[in-house]
Amino acid sequence: MSKPLRIGMIGYGFMGRAHSNAYNRVANFFKLEHTPVLQAVCARDEEKAKAFAETWGYKSIETDWRKLIARDDIDAVDICTPNNLHKEIAIAAAQAGKMILCEKPLAMNVAEGEEMCAAVEKAGVANIVWYNYRRIPAVTFAKQLIDEGKLGRIFHYRANFLQDWTISADLPQGGQGLWRLDSAAAGSGVTGDLLAHCIDTALWLNGGISDVTAMTETFIKERKHTLTGKMEKVTIDDACSFLCHFQNGSLGLFESTRYARGHKALYTLEINGEFGSIKWDLHDLHRLQWFDYRDAGNLRGWSSIHVTDGDHPYMNKWWVPGLAIGYEHSFVHQVADFCESLSTGKPAGPTFRDSLETQKVCDAVLKSAAEHNWQKV
Repeated sequence: MSKPLRIGMIGYGFMGRAHSNAYNRVANFFKLEHTPVLQAVCARDEEKAKAFAETWGYKSIETDWRKLIARDDIDAVDICTPNNLHKEIAIAAAQAGKMILCEKPLAMNVAEGEEMCAAVEKAGVANIVWYNYRRIPAVTFAKQLIDEGKLGRIFHYRANFLQDWTISADLPQGGQGLWRLDSAAAGSGVTGDLLAHCIDTALWLNGGISDVTAMTETFIKERKHTLTGKMEKVTIDDACSFLCHFQNGSLGLFESTRYARGHKALYTLEINGEFGSIKWDLHDLHRLQWFDYRDAGNLRGWSSIHVTDGDHPYMNKWWVPGLAIGYEHSFVHQVADFCESLSTGKPAGPTFRDSLETQKVCDAVLKSAAEHNWQKV
């Protein structure tokens, strides 16, 4: 019989919905020794917490995250709060012996991340960070191709993540819905919110980054703050671009912005190697574009691999070949891998320690942009 994995979620909102959906769906498609049970959700607003619990099937609510962590009927704590609360909650959860699933980025900065890593490692609790794009089947398939040497030596890695939702100067900063525009809650802007995804995937696919040089821009300098009602300086980055050297000798080019009209969530990556290249686009997420230079000259060209066959990553758990899955399934895969890791004893990545490497790159990017120089990671 399956063992229950009793989940206590702190925070809700968009990511809370994505995580809750994954917990609810995973046992329908994956045969696991551990099955998530939605035990409790915590939010400061009791009525909103009750409504969320009723919608998603949580058994109970709390309005104080410390009470949730102290409960004996909680096995794993899911941190879905703004970034400035990650450290305190994670350390308390680790000290209480709880497993931890933490939203990205890991922390506000490397120093906080180091404390979090030390806490979970001292406590010996299972931990993971929600960098879900690793587990989109086409991206996982790209990892397989790279590890098999299909691309040969890697020369270039480039990625971008483009949005356009903050262009209006009338948009305020801070508060429940707009905390990502307030550095006191978010730590940074697009670097920690968007580029962190790109960096995590890059480190996973292409290995470590040795140094970076970056530029950032804040296009709208002041915004009304929802908590104070006053015009206040904006201290997050609206856009960021950086160059880097990977430890394997390849070059990297990364860009993120919330000021790219026409793009709501354009995340693309391309890798160029000795024998071939791959491209992936979040807007066509079930396809991997593939170029193989070793093909006969008259057949050589880009091909589109429809990643839906049973021998593609994760796809034997879903539908018949040719039927695509979507964004939400990457979270289901993450829950499945985390539950599987509890049975095998082999940690599912990215762990806190893995995600600290992404944090180191983010910190180096922001420091480089501030000082207009190259920074070692």
